[in-house]
Amino acid sequence: MAALLGLFLVPLTKKTYFPKVLTYFIGLAIGTLFSNAVLQLIPEALGLDPKDDNYVLNVVGIFGGFYILFFTERVLKMVLKADTEVRLGHSHFPPLQSTDVTITTFSNDSNNPSESPAVEQNACVLTCRWLKGEGMSNIKTVAWMITVSDAVHNFIDGLAIGASFTLSLLTGFSTSIAIFCEEFPHELGDFVILLNSGMSVGQAACFNLLSAMCCYLGLALGILLGSSFAPNAIFAIAGGMFLYISLADMFPEMNSIMATHSKGFRGRVAFFLVQNAGLFTGFTVILLITLFAGDINLG
Repeated sequence: MAALLGLFLVPLTKKTYFPKVLTYFIGLAIGTLFSNAVLQLIPEALGLDPKDDNYVLNVVGIFGGFYILFFTERVLKMVLKADTEVRLGHSHFPPLQSTDVTITTFSNDSNNPSESPAVEQNACVLTCRWLKGEGMSNIKTVAWMITVSDAVHNFIDGLAIGASFTLSLLTGFSTSIAIFCEEFPHELGDFVILLNSGMSVGQAACFNLLSAMCCYLGLALGILLGSSFAPNAIFAIAGGMFLYISLADMFPEMNSIMATHSKGFRGRVAFFLVQNAGLFTGFTVILLITLFAGDINLG
């Protein structure tokens, strides 16, 4: 589902408010991934129980230490007007205001790019030639790198989901919520990258969906492995990956969007409040699930 959401949300990337919406979902993903790792996956790997070992408050302290530094750094940068960093290298979120992608997508068969394509030609490109197209050989290498790496990523996500469901339904749903919140902005960013790399809308949707389907392979393997022996090792690996994805991958992306699209002091404050809303929403959801795990009956 997350892989196909980009198909419907690409027109919204031209809206002025879209960077704030995307920032909220990235903050939500960071909060859910971080809290799922420190509240559930890593404690499960260590054999801890939230009711018997009373580790939840200590873990809240971990999030508190993380947030104190985040808050201090962000406020200092806003006050000192030092928030002008530009993130170099690979980014899952290229410039959101670009409108060239959809135009070139619909004009693959046009000999004159300056002419507006007819509605019938658009329908033919999207239905009859949605997968093959003339630009298949001209697609940039980064598109295939993104597709393959995303397939491996989704396979490991499925592995974590499968192992979590063998432990309990609640743990499985909690892990699934965290992964979905992370995949929503991640898949949207991948979709935009595939379009910018020369793929048509249909091609981007197809390959994005195929890479997402690898999650089912990981799910099946995770269930088999989790049913055969204690899945503590899988939880430990998944917890480490969730921490890396949230703090080393998505957190810089969130700051990069703020640095790129915020204008003036008020703009930076607005983005900062949106970041906080996403972070606290994600952390609170997983925290409540952990606290009331013994009182929730899923059947």
